[in-house]
Amino acid sequence: MLLVAIFMSLVGVSIINVVLPSIQRGLGASDSELQWVLTGYALTFGVVLVAAGRAGDILGRGPLFIAGVALFTLSSVAGGLAPDPLSLNIARVVQGLASGLLNPQAVGMIQQYFRGPERGRAYGALGSVIGVSVAIGPVIGGLIVQLAGEAQGWRWTFLVNVPVGVVAIVLALRWLPRPLWTPRGPGSRSVVRDLDPVGAVLLGLAVLALLLPFVERSMGPAGWLVLPGGVVLLALWAWWERRYRDGGHAPMVDLALFRVRSFTTGTLIAGLYFMGVTSVWVLVALYVQDGLGRSALEAGLIGMPAAVLSAFTANWSGRRVTRLGRTIVVAGICSAIVGLGLSIALVQLVDAGHASVWWMLLTLAFIGGAQGLVITPNQTITLGEVPLEYAGSAGGVLQTGQRIGTAMGLGIITAVAFAVLDGSGWPLAVTAGFGTTAALLLVTLVVAVLDVRRGTATDAS
Repeated sequence: MLLVAIFMSLVGVSIINVVLPSIQRGLGASDSELQWVLTGYALTFGVVLVAAGRAGDILGRGPLFIAGVALFTLSSVAGGLAPDPLSLNIARVVQGLASGLLNPQAVGMIQQYFRGPERGRAYGALGSVIGVSVAIGPVIGGLIVQLAGEAQGWRWTFLVNVPVGVVAIVLALRWLPRPLWTPRGPGSRSVVRDLDPVGAVLLGLAVLALLLPFVERSMGPAGWLVLPGGVVLLALWAWWERRYRDGGHAPMVDLALFRVRSFTTGTLIAGLYFMGVTSVWVLVALYVQDGLGRSALEAGLIGMPAAVLSAFTANWSGRRVTRLGRTIVVAGICSAIVGLGLSIALVQLVDAGHASVWWMLLTLAFIGGAQGLVITPNQTITLGEVPLEYAGSAGGVLQTGQRIGTAMGLGIITAVAFAVLDGSGWPLAVTAGFGTTAALLLVTLVVAVLDVRRGTATDAS
């Protein structure tokens, strides 16, 4: 049930990349309006994650999970029936809000109901769903557009969520433990204090300011002036959380969590990894469609072996993470770097006429395998020592780090690729983008290796 909802929300992210041209034709959307189809979702998703996770910790994760799925389903209907670009963008904003509401509840419930090796296996199953949904989304989107037509096919990429959402709600009502609604504290005032509304607003504004310059490029150079404001707001939020705790209240995020090495290191690794690898699939889609003139379906199919391997390695690593620890993460990062190197070599061979782009099925498989080896075990280890009463908010912090990393990576790496594209062609542009990604992954690898060595030294002592 949790996996069905997560699959639905993540496919909603990945499927949109290949149907943007269809949306533009169907609604006559401008480039700016089209940008907000992506931006609206990304902003609201990232902004509400931590607050939604804390709300689940306090009020009960079950009802908020169901509310998130219901809201996502209804906004999918609104998106699929949107008569104009403004209506579609409002639906996408609500969709992002719903996704941000349901995702930390799923992570919190895994923390709550699973222990030890079973938790690793549960995260392995979650990682399999993440890997498959991210890669299968473009395939589903391309297939739907091909079957339903360029002008209206995009509508069905939204409406396809409806039966999935209904099934998830029915299963949640049937399977979630009772009582669903479990507010903590003796009364409503205690609940409001524990929700820490001031902290929620400060962190939400900080994340918004940090994300906005990267996801809304139409702001131009002036948009970067928002970034220092985000850093200031983040510092103000940290000050408030300490003050709130010292006043005898439960803060939204107990900053003592960041003294837990596994949590801090894992959050850093997640942010750096997502900063790099997420852009790979965007560059591949652009290269295959714009650079080689292939269809959206072909662009999606190239990532299929990567999706299958990601599902397998996520399940495999989830079963072994309690024994092998973050060593699996190191192996996964190495696999991604190898895949990037092979992909760069292949792009050059394709440009020279010595190879077919379909060999990318193999080179991207290394990156797909890395997804399961990095995301699943890193999440298991990162949240392993988090107290249960902060499971939701800690999961929200981890996912917020991933969202900020994703936004920064997409902004930086695609900017590098397009800057090179202006003066050359797609082969050099993709090479520059993949090279930048590899550099980020090398930094991630250093962090992971140092953590493994610290852990080994601790065990020896």
